[in-house]
Amino acid sequence: MPPPSDTSWPAGQPRSRYVKILGREMHVTEWGQAGSRPLVMWHGLARTGRDFDTIASALADRFHILCPDTIGRGLSEWSDRPDEDYCLDAYARQAAALIETFGFRSIDWVGTSMGGALGIRVAATTLAGRVGKLVINDIGPTFPTAPFERIKAYVGTPPEFDTVTALEDYFRVIYTPFGHHTDAQWRHMAETSLRRLPSGKITTHYDPAIVRQMFVHPDDYEQWAHWERITADTLVLRGVTSDLLLPPDAKRMTISGPRARIVEIEGCGHAPALNVPGQIEVVRSFLAA
Repeated sequence: MPPPSDTSWPAGQPRSRYVKILGREMHVTEWGQAGSRPLVMWHGLARTGRDFDTIASALADRFHILCPDTIGRGLSEWSDRPDEDYCLDAYARQAAALIETFGFRSIDWVGTSMGGALGIRVAATTLAGRVGKLVINDIGPTFPTAPFERIKAYVGTPPEFDTVTALEDYFRVIYTPFGHHTDAQWRHMAETSLRRLPSGKITTHYDPAIVRQMFVHPDDYEQWAHWERITADTLVLRGVTSDLLLPPDAKRMTISGPRARIVEIEGCGHAPALNVPGQIEVVRSFLAA
C-alpha cells in the first residue's frame, strides 16, 4: 500500500507519488483528498499524467484523482520486456493493480487517446462493473489506418534538441490539433514532457520501445467486442477535425455497447487537451450527473 494521502494538502495542489505496481515503479500525480470520489485520468500514447494538471486542479474539490504515468513514460519505470509490457492488456492489469493499491472499490475514468482505449479495455475486463462514469477523449474501438501508420513511423525515433525552447517549438507543430491557446500551456507541455540524454540533448520523456505495441500487437486497438461489453455511463469527446476518431465510428459508438453520448469539440483535432474552461465544464457536468 502507498503511504496515506496527506489530508492537510490543499486539494488544488498535486502530490507526487511512487507506487510499486506488478513489480514496477509507477509515478502518479495525485490530486484532491482521500475519501472523495475516485477518478483516474489516463494519458495518451507518448504523453504523461501531467497533461491533466489543469483539469485535475479544477476537479480536485470534488474528486480524489490519480494521474499515472504509464510504465515507460514520464517518471515511471521503463520495461525490460517491452513486447510483453507495452500493450493494452498489460496496462489494464496495471490499472487494476493501481486501483487496488489505493483501495478504491469503484472509480470514474477519463482517458485521452491511448488512455481512452485503455478505458474501453478496463471497463470490459479488469475493472468490469467497477467503472461508474467513463470519458473517452478522441478515440474509438478501432484505429484508422492513416494515423496508425503515422504514429508507428515517428514514436520509435523521438527527436533530439539542444534546448527546451526547441522542444517546445516542436510540440507547437506536432500537437497543434490539441488546441492549446497560450504560451504558458505550451511551456507546461514542454517542461513536463522532457528528459535530458547523456549527450546533453533534450528529448521526449518516454521509452522509444513503446512503439513495439504497434508491431507486436497490431490489433490491440480493435476493440468493438470489448465496447459491446461496457455497462458504464459513457461520454465520448471528439475533436471536430480529428482523423483518429472518424464520424462513422463515433456514430456507431452511440448506438452500440454503452450507447455513448458524443460531444464534438470545436477548434481541435486529435485530441482535445481538456485544459480550457469549456472542455473542463463538459467533463465536470458529465461526471456530476
